[in-house]
Amino acid sequence: MTGLAKLLRPQSVAVVGASADPAKTSGRPVGYLRKHGFQGRVYPVNPKASDIDGLRCYPDAQSLPEAPDVAIVLLGAERTQQAVRDLAAIGTGAAIVLASGYSETGEGGARRQRELLEAAGSMRILGPNTIGLVNLTDRIILSASGALEVDQLHSGAIGLVSQSGGILGALLSRAVARGIGFSKLISTSNEVDLDLADFVDALADDPATRVIALYVETIRNPRAFRAAARKAALAGKPIVAFKIGRSESGAQAAASHTGALAGADGMYDALFEEAGIIRAQAFSDLLDIPAALAGERKLRGRRVAILTSTGGAGTLVADCLGVAGFALPAPDARTGEALRALQKGDHAALDRNPIDVTLAGLQPDLLRSAIRIVLESDEYDALVVIVGSSAVAQPELMAGALRDSLALSDKPLMAYISPHAPAAAEMISRFDIPAFYAPESVSAALSAMWKVQARDMHAGTASRPRAAQTPAACNEYGSLDEAQAKALFARFGVQGVREIIVRNEAEAIEAARKLGPRVVLKLLSGKITHKSDVGGVAVNIAAQDIAQRLRQMAQDVRRHTGSEPDAYLVQEMISGAAEVIVGLHKDPLGTAILLGMGGVVAELVRDATLLLLPEDGSALSAEQVEAALRRLKTWPLLNGYRGRERTDVPALVEAVLAFSRMAEALQDQLLEAEINPLFVKPLGQGAYAADGIAVLRDAST
Repeated sequence: MTGLAKLLRPQSVAVVGASADPAKTSGRPVGYLRKHGFQGRVYPVNPKASDIDGLRCYPDAQSLPEAPDVAIVLLGAERTQQAVRDLAAIGTGAAIVLASGYSETGEGGARRQRELLEAAGSMRILGPNTIGLVNLTDRIILSASGALEVDQLHSGAIGLVSQSGGILGALLSRAVARGIGFSKLISTSNEVDLDLADFVDALADDPATRVIALYVETIRNPRAFRAAARKAALAGKPIVAFKIGRSESGAQAAASHTGALAGADGMYDALFEEAGIIRAQAFSDLLDIPAALAGERKLRGRRVAILTSTGGAGTLVADCLGVAGFALPAPDARTGEALRALQKGDHAALDRNPIDVTLAGLQPDLLRSAIRIVLESDEYDALVVIVGSSAVAQPELMAGALRDSLALSDKPLMAYISPHAPAAAEMISRFDIPAFYAPESVSAALSAMWKVQARDMHAGTASRPRAAQTPAACNEYGSLDEAQAKALFARFGVQGVREIIVRNEAEAIEAARKLGPRVVLKLLSGKITHKSDVGGVAVNIAAQDIAQRLRQMAQDVRRHTGSEPDAYLVQEMISGAAEVIVGLHKDPLGTAILLGMGGVVAELVRDATLLLLPEDGSALSAEQVEAALRRLKTWPLLNGYRGRERTDVPALVEAVLAFSRMAEALQDQLLEAEINPLFVKPLGQGAYAADGIAVLRDAST
């Protein structure tokens, strides 16, 4: 067995620094192992004790009767190094280091962390600064978290990996109260050795895990993480990630905890999108969404029925679902007739959605029948049942009716708990029916289920093989001027607007006559990228006015920069086109293509999305590019908003693909690149680069 395999399923565990006092942190692991049913061998190590909790205690690692599969090290940072060295020397598979005082404390701690890794040799390390690992599938508790004081721990199908030990304990305690079960819980913390990617990879192979949940502060090994995420996707195991550090203050807090955050938050959006990972927008989603996905029911459409006996709660859920883009159609004639046959009188609202069956909360047989009718209806793809006030006094009534309905259909069935009824929520969750306390959680869960279904439907079409031949490296280097940049883009298939380089008034007049009737005049410089800021752009100029405008531009540029322009560009004037920005963004997480609204308001509007380039030998597909464009708030402007003419989106998509091929071909030689704006003309008329920036490294160095 590998060290990682031994860590996840050890047959023997040494607890180094174990205390005979169960009230101490160092006294917990031995007690937890025995309390929660570990069937293997436990070896406490403490030179000052002869036995702990009825188990023989050993003075040091060398005295152990065998090399343990795993050792939990409960010593301070100063003594941990030697203990780890001793454990490695006897062939221990993995060590869990709980001590703090490592990289999270500064340079001295970072040096201590490097020494810890050196001391471990080939032995695997979880931590340091970790709360440990919990394998609920096999009842193996390798942790000192106080959240494990509970008497019963419910195993389930969710594997959780957290870069924060405290968050792991918080999620475990919340899950216990909700009746939600985990397969594995792992706190990676400082990740001196084993990291998020290692455990995502391992959980992808774990038969007990159906969904993987991640609490992410930073991804230290993006390439390995992306490979592990692809492996999980191929295994049919959705990943749900909550990424901390979205705001500046949040980012600072996360960085001070276990290490610096890598990359901007937008890059994490791009990475999660490319890897098929569902990003949890709220901390509560990190339990709610995996709980919904763990049942493996398929959401085949976006039509949802809400069955309620309390109108206000039904309206809350309906509103959240409507905002999330779900449809709530009223029952068709056949479904309505069947529902009316159940409940006589005019107190029930059975011709609308939410479907109000007033007495259902007190009559389980009535509720069972109503659920059956709705699940059998072809009008609905999912059912949300509102659990009303009756669940407080008699939680088993509603829970039992829902449990009995599971076998009727494979459609998603979930509950919204309207009153504060924790017993009902726990009971319903234990039956593997997602139960939520917030209406927003219902829509978040169904949205995630729809995303997983859509991803599965399009599996295999997201990327295509990379082109076999690419142009050779560029001879140019440094900051290219606009004409050079667009010539580079053209080599890879991005068309540019018609333009002529000029150096004086006479040349400008001749160029304007060729490209007119109206033209654009620009400063041409490899040093000045924001030409508008220095008066270096003039639009809608007639040929007879261009000489005077060139003189004015020369004066403006001289005033702002102190130097005289060497050359100018005269371009054809394009009107009636949408303006898009296409840029290259490099980050420790990878290389991405930025897409957004372009022109001079690009930074003001800030409507952009990032599309991460694959690292697995494939290239972007047209489907991926169009999906990214559709994420823009301004997508309707490209797609015929309010009677406007539709733009040539196919040409735009091909231009983006060409731009991405350039990024792939030039790799590290291309430091920066941007087209702003890329003019997208009406459908069938093409897309053209009107301005460009490119910065290249010297390929010969």
